[in-house]
Amino acid sequence: MKKYTLYLMLLVLAVPAWAQKGKIKETTGAQDRAFWVKSLYKISYPVIHNLANGTLKANMPLEKGNNYNLNLKAVTYTEALGRTLAGIAPWLELPDDDSEEGKLRKAFRTETLTALKNAVDPQNPDYLNFRTEAQPIVDAAYVAQAFLRAPKMLWQQLDPTTQKRYIEEFKSLRTRTGAYNNWLLFAAITEGFLWNIGEQYDPARLRFGINKLNEWYEGDGWYSDGSSFSMDYYNSFVIHPMMVDLLKSMVEKKRASANDYNRAVDRMARYASFLERSIAPDGTFPAFGRSITYRTAAFQALAQTALMEKLPEGVNPSQVRCALTKVFHLMYEGNQNFDKDGWLVLGFNGHQPEVADVYTSTGSLYMASLGFLALGLPADNKFWADPPAPWTSQKAWSGQTLPRDHRIEN
Repeated sequence: MKKYTLYLMLLVLAVPAWAQKGKIKETTGAQDRAFWVKSLYKISYPVIHNLANGTLKANMPLEKGNNYNLNLKAVTYTEALGRTLAGIAPWLELPDDDSEEGKLRKAFRTETLTALKNAVDPQNPDYLNFRTEAQPIVDAAYVAQAFLRAPKMLWQQLDPTTQKRYIEEFKSLRTRTGAYNNWLLFAAITEGFLWNIGEQYDPARLRFGINKLNEWYEGDGWYSDGSSFSMDYYNSFVIHPMMVDLLKSMVEKKRASANDYNRAVDRMARYASFLERSIAPDGTFPAFGRSITYRTAAFQALAQTALMEKLPEGVNPSQVRCALTKVFHLMYEGNQNFDKDGWLVLGFNGHQPEVADVYTSTGSLYMASLGFLALGLPADNKFWADPPAPWTSQKAWSGQTLPRDHRIEN
């Protein structure tokens, strides 16, 4: 990867520096995309590069939250892989091209495939744990989701032995259960992936998660995370994206109806409108609820809705690009969220270990990559090609015309 160092330096130079009072100059879509690529690479490189070299366990720091209550070494490395992979998958699924970004993407995909192979090789020092503890149910689900998001460039590029090993690891999860909330979708999407590739699957685990989350739907784009509603970002961290990806794979195999899928997409689009409105004119957003150390994963549902070109009425792609770019500048232009070796640190925007939950460790933090899903759109898509546009809060606070907000019925 050393030969791409110069390209990364050029990416830095292509993105304008911060001006005074936390504002940035207006940028083009190409400059925004360059900064997104730089930021996603900065986040994901330590995980993928070390796993590809068999040094993830040797080099990844083991920071954990106060009163941490999991078996750290048994789960944190698997968390790092699954969460990183689900975020980079749409970008890696893009076809190869001769652009500098394309060359970087191809090289990084090659490393990712090596990392995936090492992760399930019992003879590799970085063989990851899927066989014990409940936590791997979560992170196997993110690996499965990544395979659904990048079937051609990730799953189908793995050699038959590695594919067989993932199938065996996923099936081994059936000996365990997890929490009675969004965790039901983790079991469901892993089984859905197995069914999607023609493997034996558990239909009860597949359907139960979908059915229960539909029972927990509260209306206007919000699901309850279990029987008690929690005001946090889990609708974006997990629920909407996994429901939509799972149902999409099931519709393709005629296991679910198009109506079920379209309803889930409409709900996610409505929820995405709340996320877009939550981004303040200066790019800040509320730090509330569980797991705020997942940082930009809070915008996974918005990024995925943009990726699918299903943004809600009144929200255009370029305003989402500009809003998220502003957020990413605040989070990732500096080094406050990284240690000296480039690993993410516990916190929201800086090293703030006091906000970490009892299940949070270094590996958990790589959920941050999920905010970058729109990089799966090609560079000539209107998301990137359209001129800059103000997002909703900018319009509201500057007295511009803005769309009226309204609820959805289903």
